[in-house]
Amino acid sequence: MSEDDYCLIDATRPPRAQGPPYAACVLCREPTEYPESYKGITLCPVCEWQEAQRTACSG
Repeated sequence: MSEDDYCLIDATRPPRAQGPPYAACVLCREPTEYPESYKGITLCPVCEWQEAQRTACSG
C-alpha cells in the first residue's frame, strides 16, 4: 500500500458563484460561496471546514 492509497473520499465541489444569490448552507443556513441554482449539498466555509475535520482520516 502506497502513501496515496488512503482517504479516497470523493471531494467533488459545486462551482463557485460569481455573485449573489448564494445557496444557503444545509447545516446552519448561512450563505455559501456556491450559486443558489446549484442542486445538491452546499456548506458554508465554516461548516465545510468542520465537516472536513470530522471526516478526516486519522492515520
